[in-house]
Amino acid sequence: MGAIKGSEGRILFVEDEPDISEAMTRQLQRAGFDVTTARTVKETRGILEHDALPDLVLLDLGLPDDSQGGLVLASEIRGRDGRVPIVIFSADSTDESRQMANKLGAWGFIVKGTVSGETLITELKSKLEIAHMIQSRSTDEALEPIDIGGLHVDFDRYEATIDGERMMLSHKEFELLRRLLVDAGKVVTREALMADVWDENWFGSTKTLDVHIGWLRRKLNDDPTEPKYLFTVRGVGFRFASAEEAAA
Repeated sequence: MGAIKGSEGRILFVEDEPDISEAMTRQLQRAGFDVTTARTVKETRGILEHDALPDLVLLDLGLPDDSQGGLVLASEIRGRDGRVPIVIFSADSTDESRQMANKLGAWGFIVKGTVSGETLITELKSKLEIAHMIQSRSTDEALEPIDIGGLHVDFDRYEATIDGERMMLSHKEFELLRRLLVDAGKVVTREALMADVWDENWFGSTKTLDVHIGWLRRKLNDDPTEPKYLFTVRGVGFRFASAEEAAA
């Protein structure tokens, strides 16, 4: 384990291969990050137990003391604070691992050897900017916890449960849910959702919105043919049920 001073943010880098860990740590140092490194699940848990949560976690999937250790750690970190970006950095490129990482709320999945160090650092900085924006929302934008039917959302903890079960939402899915809940009971246009959740200068296809709506529906256990929570208003956008509507 080692710590490096920097100003771009604090990164916990979990990687069991020394050559990769040392090389990437040097690059992150030059980019201005504080870096703490760990090689095993046990070592990572020790760091998380005694230190404050980092600003971002860069996480390998397969670790020496647990072949699924990265996924286990991702779940544990999400349980403590869902606003901490987790970026998977792994040689495992299977669809199964990608899907599981997404279910656990990973903010990104990067396969080792497919991007340059500079590209990775740019990606990490982007994630940190989004996380900072989420965490530094003004009081006027803050929302009290909300209950609609079996859905409970705690915006401060960046956490949602459905019928008592934790929803493993990616940051985009949570932000999409948040935007819909701000106007629960009202129609939110596709254009407004794209601008508010993705890019205020967006122009073009909304296919990515449809994909994320589909993922969100599945995690809400909502049947699109007979929805309880999330309604499609054809040709316009989407509407999240009001508390009264969901209780009826």
